[in-house]
Amino acid sequence: MNHIVISVGASVVFSCVAVARADAQTAQDLVGTWALVSVVIQSGDVKLDPFGPNPSGTFVFGSDGRYALIFLQRDLPKILSNNRISQTAEESRAIAKGSIAHFGTYRVDETGKFFVLHIESSTFPNWNGAKQRRPFSLSGDELTYTSPGSTGVATQVVMRRAK
Repeated sequence: MNHIVISVGASVVFSCVAVARADAQTAQDLVGTWALVSVVIQSGDVKLDPFGPNPSGTFVFGSDGRYALIFLQRDLPKILSNNRISQTAEESRAIAKGSIAHFGTYRVDETGKFFVLHIESSTFPNWNGAKQRRPFSLSGDELTYTSPGSTGVATQVVMRRAK
């Protein structure tokens, strides 16, 4: 009888461990190129799409532990002078508000529920040198994570594995 109880108990413990491990992710699970689906800032009842309803972007996680991220609003203004360093103040402002890019190194923490970015350089210079823990989840080819947000408000990001 004790043998049966011990066997059943061991099965339950091993099943629980297996289920818990299935939820944890590794850096290898992130490796590849991800296409931006949506970026949403929510504060109370107010929802904002800082890159518009149909943003453009990519997040690349390398197998070497390096990453690069670029998010853009699709309707960024063309520079009338056709010279990137001679844009007007209005053009500069619209482009800066409608885009973000940064790169550096990444890892997945020991829980497998956060990735940690060490941002080497960013178009939002306040993040240069920062380390950010971002909770994430993977479901099939969809990556969802929360960014601290360059607007000061947490931002929900949804990406889809690029084909």
